Order: sequence, then C-alpha cells, then structure tokens
Amino acid sequence: MAPRAIICDIEGTTSSISFVHRVLFPLSLERMDAYLEANRHDPELESQLANLSERIGSGHALGGESERLQALSSQLKDYIRNDVKDTTLKWVQGKIWKQAFESGAVKGHVYPEVPEYLRRWKSAGRSIFIYSSGSVEAQQLLFRHSEAGDLTDLIDGYFDTNTGMKREIDSYRKIVAASGFAAGEMLFLSDIREELDAAAGAGL
Repeated sequence: MAPRAIICDIEGTTSSISFVHRVLFPLSLERMDAYLEANRHDPELESQLANLSERIGSGHALGGESERLQALSSQLKDYIRNDVKDTTLKWVQGKIWKQAFESGAVKGHVYPEVPEYLRRWKSAGRSIFIYSSGSVEAQQLLFRHSEAGDLTDLIDGYFDTNTGMKREIDSYRKIVAASGFAAGEMLFLSDIREELDAAAGAGL
C-alpha cells in the first residue's frame, strides 16, 4: 500500500550533515555568550536555563548571576561540541539561528531533489511531516529560508525531541497518534538505521 503520509528526518536526509556541523553549529558556538547575555531577562530563556540547571545539578547555580550564566553557556557549548540532543540547547540554537536566517546571513541547505519530491508527494495528496532533533522553530526556519525558497507550505507538521528521542519506539507512536494516520499508512525516511528500526517497531 502506498503511504498516505511521509515523515522526513533532516540531517543526512533532506539536508547535508556538513551544513549543520560546519555552518549552524559553529554559528551557535560563536554567538552563544552574546545571545544569553542580551536575553538574560527574557522569561522563556530564564525558564529554559532553569530546566538546564536542574538537569545538570545545583553546582552550576552557585555564585552570582554572571557566574551562573557563564557556567550554563559553557555547558551548552560543550553540548554543541559533543552533539548532545539536549532540549534547552536545541531551543537556544533555534533562537540564535532565527536571527541569522531572518537577516539573510544563512540559507537553509536542502539537497537539489528535495523540493521536487516534496511537491510531487503533495500533489499526490500525501501529508508531509518533519521529525528532527533540532527544535520545531529551527526546522521551520531551515525550510522557510532554504536555498530553494520557502518550502513550508508543503509541510503539514513538525516534531522534535519534545516528542521523544528518535531512536525510541514510543516517539513514533506519539507521532502516529498526533498525525491522525494509522502507523501502516506512514513512511519514515532517515539515514540512521536505529531510527528506522524504532519507526518500524512502532508499525510505520
């Protein structure tokens, strides 16, 4: 049976891994300190950093506010260097990348055939979803400001690690439940075998 809905990974599937690791990651490393300092009183950022402090332990909460912010910035930069799929990091990266995408400093990479396939699937009546470890906001920015123009009108929904980790079967069950399709009607595309195995375990 032909799938009624297609879920795409980003890194290595719709877009080059090197774009993420050689452009987006260095950008967030370079701008991390400045972003946290400039937005230190933003309630959303404060909430994200409080969650991070709780996860990594109270030792990072010692000292004054500047010392705390510096320690959290160092932790986030360590996560970037080690490609840790942390929800606070992905949220902060999304905000940093938003500034870069919207200013035109960065264009989202997609493989040359991706826009054609997205349009072909859409024309055939298939729903298209994205599931990536990057935040939903970062996903939307990449496709809205892609090298091929705005592709977001072709995409029906986005999922990130708030749904769950990509190598866990339950994450795909949650996507199925949210999509309105049966698992057997959905196709998941990824370059990572463990992710594909998890999706298959959920019946995709």
